Amino acid sequence: MASRNPNPHGDPGLQPERTALAWGRTMLALVTASAFFLRWLPVYGFPILMLFAVSAGAALAIYLTQRSRYRARAHGLAGESIEADLPAVLWTAFAGVALGGLGIAVVLTG
Repeated sequence: MASRNPNPHGDPGLQPERTALAWGRTMLALVTASAFFLRWLPVYGFPILMLFAVSAGAALAIYLTQRSRYRARAHGLAGESIEADLPAVLWTAFAGVALGGLGIAVVLTG
């Protein structure tokens, strides 16, 4: 009976696993922020839902793309042609900046 190796690069301690863990922590932080935003709903009113939507949407996007991102990086490592996932990093940075800007706007207008 042949065992199937889930890691195409053959080493479970290499970069794709660490990167997947980092994306998972980012997703968890965004989900936590979403929960805080819902808790602030009675204080700041419905504009806080914009913050919830951005943070929950970013967390959902990370969740939905995590498997394909890992697979691409693992195969890139196995083929010795790994590249950074620049669009995902830029999109996540944009979400963080949008959360900051919306948060300031909500606090100043609320």
